[in-house]
Amino acid sequence: MDRRRFLTTLAAAPAVFAARPPRLNVVLIVADDMGYGDLSSYGAPDIRTPHIDSIGARGVRFEQFYSNAPECTPTRTALLTGRYQQRVGGLECAIGVNNVGRYDDAIWLAERGELGLPTSEITLPRIFKDAGYDTACFGKWHLGYTEKFSPNAHGFDEYFGIIGGNADYFTHHEVGEGGLALRHNGKSLVRKGYVTDLIADGAEAWLKKRASRPFFLYLPFTAPHTPIQDPDGFDPQTGTAPWRQGDRKIYAKMVERMDQRIGGVLAQLQKMGAAENTLVIFHSDNGADRNGRNLPFRGTKSEVWEGGIHVPCVMRLPGVLPEGRTIRQTSITMDLLPTILAAAGIAPPRGRTFDGIDLMPFLTGRRNPQPRTLFWRFKRGNVVRKAVRDGDLKLVLDPREEALHDLAADPGEQKNLLPAAAGRAAPLRAKLAAWERDVMAPRLRPFRTTPG
Repeated sequence: MDRRRFLTTLAAAPAVFAARPPRLNVVLIVADDMGYGDLSSYGAPDIRTPHIDSIGARGVRFEQFYSNAPECTPTRTALLTGRYQQRVGGLECAIGVNNVGRYDDAIWLAERGELGLPTSEITLPRIFKDAGYDTACFGKWHLGYTEKFSPNAHGFDEYFGIIGGNADYFTHHEVGEGGLALRHNGKSLVRKGYVTDLIADGAEAWLKKRASRPFFLYLPFTAPHTPIQDPDGFDPQTGTAPWRQGDRKIYAKMVERMDQRIGGVLAQLQKMGAAENTLVIFHSDNGADRNGRNLPFRGTKSEVWEGGIHVPCVMRLPGVLPEGRTIRQTSITMDLLPTILAAAGIAPPRGRTFDGIDLMPFLTGRRNPQPRTLFWRFKRGNVVRKAVRDGDLKLVLDPREEALHDLAADPGEQKNLLPAAAGRAAPLRAKLAAWERDVMAPRLRPFRTTPG
C-alpha cells in the first residue's frame, strides 16, 4: 500500500486505530562528473541506463536542474547544508589530493588544519540522525580528509567509501601521489574489487539489516569520474585496469555498471517492502569533463557555462509524486535538503535559514514554475568564474569571455548578447555583487575583508 492510500485508509479508520503512518525513508544517489546527456532518458545515444531512467519514469524528471558548482566539493557542501557553499568558506572548488587547498582561501584554511566541512554546519545526515533515523553513506565524501570533517562526525552511523576526490577503481589509491583512499568508519582498509561494486555491495548489505527504524542512505558513487577504467578490464599482472582517458566506450561501460548496481539497490528496497515508502533521488554533482556528454549545452566540468552546471536529476515517491512528469521549474542542488525534509515531514532546525527552496509544490503540481535568481562562483588558483541566472537571462563572467544569454531562446549559449545588451546585464552584475557580500563566510574574515 502506498503512502497516499495508507493515509486515506487511516483517515477513515476509528480513532482508536489512529496510529502514525510509517516514516518516510530516503535514498539519495549522486553520480560523479556525469553529463546532462549521459543518460538514455536525457538523450544519450550510446549508454543504456534503464534503472536510473525508471526513477524518472515512476516519478519526475527535471529539465532545468543545476548543480551548485561545476566541481565536486562545493556541490556536495551545498547538497548537505541546503545553502550556498560560499557561506562555509574555502570549499569553492574540489579539495586537492592529500587535503591540498587549490586557491587562496582554501590554502589559508589548509595551513590551519581547517580545510573541510565544519561540524558547526547543520547537515542533512545530522538532521535525520537527530530525528531518529538510521543514517549511512557509501561512496565518495570529498568534504575533508581529517577525522573532524569525516562522515561520521556529520551524523552518519556508517561510512564506507573514498574519502577524497577520486581513486583507481581497483587499487583504491587516490590518483596523483595519493595513498589508499578507501575508508570504513574512519579507518583505512584494503579490499578487492571495483569501487562501484564495493559501494553498491555495502549499501545493499546495510539495507538488508534495516528493521523498524526509518533510514537515510546517501549513495555518492565515484563513477564515472576519472580514471576511465573498464569494470571488466582487471589485469591480474598489474593489479588494476588500464586508464583509458577519452575512451567513450569504456566511459559508457562505467555509467552502465553504475546503473546496474543502482538497479540492485532499487531491487533491495522492493524485497524489503520499502519501495513504496522511500523517496529516491538521483542526480549528478556537476557536468562531465571531456569524457562525458553535456549536449545540448556548451562547456564542461569546472566551467560555469551550462555544460558545467546543468545536470540530470530524477526523483520518485510513489503515491505522492506523479509518474512520468517533466519538471520545468528551475532548481539547484541546495533545494534538495529542504525538499527532502518537507517530504519526510521533518521541521527545519530552528534558527537556520536555507538558500534552497522546498520543491514539493512544484513536483506535485500545486504550483506552476516560477522564475528564480541563482548564482555561481568557482575558484581555482587565480581563476575565478562567476555566473548569475535571473529568469531566462544568464550573465557569465569568465576570464576568457563575458557573455549574456537568453536561455529560453539560446540554451546552448551560442549567441552573446553583449555589448549590445549591456543595459540588460547591469542589473545582473549588481545582483551578483550583492550576493557575494551576503554569502561571505564568517570563518574567512580573519583572512579576507572583502567579498569576491
